[in-house]
Amino acid sequence: MITEERLKGAYSEGEALAIYNEVKQSGDLIGFCRTYMNHEDYQVARNALWGVTKASKAEHTQLQPLLHPLIDLAIQTDNASVRRLSLYHIERLKLEEDDLRTDFLDFCLAHMVNPDEFPGIQSLCMKIAYRMCKFYPELMGEFMRTIESMDMTFYKPAVKCVRSRILGSKR
Repeated sequence: MITEERLKGAYSEGEALAIYNEVKQSGDLIGFCRTYMNHEDYQVARNALWGVTKASKAEHTQLQPLLHPLIDLAIQTDNASVRRLSLYHIERLKLEEDDLRTDFLDFCLAHMVNPDEFPGIQSLCMKIAYRMCKFYPELMGEFMRTIESMDMTFYKPAVKCVRSRILGSKR
């Protein structure tokens, strides 16, 4: 059984996979996430969220009920690793028009262009904002103008790649 104490350590890729395999065997992916994703100890939350990244796309759909709690976590956490991992999970989940939250869209738009933000967070925010804006042509126009106007000298290759893919998809 995975405990809070076990999740406090520094983890390698192999250890994250071991956590995932134990959670998978327990059959309670959503319960595991609910228990640990908002933990006050960021190391515990990070390790739990990291382990769950090993889930297959089909398994990951089990987390759909946690979409809004994951959004809240991404917006509210002060820890960059927890933010990146929560965004990673959000990006893998289905986003419907009814899921559009202006606070989250504003968050994504602000973080994707912030050159002081980590590239992984910028890239994920850009992907998620793009998906949310697809539901509304007026938002998509604003989104595209925003990414077209980004001065790429300030951004890392990951952000440049996501931006190029999005701009290429609109041609």
